[in-house]
Amino acid sequence: MGIQTHSEKAEELERLYETLRRVQEPKGYYFNMDRERTFDLLSGLMTNKDRYGYMGCPCRLLSESREKDKDIICPCIYRVPDVEEYGSCYCNLYVSKDWNEGKIPKTYVPERRPPEKVQI
Repeated sequence: MGIQTHSEKAEELERLYETLRRVQEPKGYYFNMDRERTFDLLSGLMTNKDRYGYMGCPCRLLSESREKDKDIICPCIYRVPDVEEYGSCYCNLYVSKDWNEGKIPKTYVPERRPPEKVQI
């Protein structure tokens, strides 16, 4: 695999965005309307996929083991309770419609991942 041009990477990011949007919106999960933030996070997912072979959460330190990281493969298992309670996942990639529309406060989402799962 050769080095991607900026244009090729941008096209790949757009494809990922559209694919995930079509799958997740019917489930009630929307991308953060801050497009720059969303695309930075999607770029992090792609980097993790290239690096580790899976799209681990770009906001967390991965262990390089798919099995150890299965709870934080995006969308992580914490997304559902985070969006239900705070209107956003930990990264602010996936949010509720109300969060995007400013109908609920945009507060800090605390880390739900148990400390024993965090690799240092």
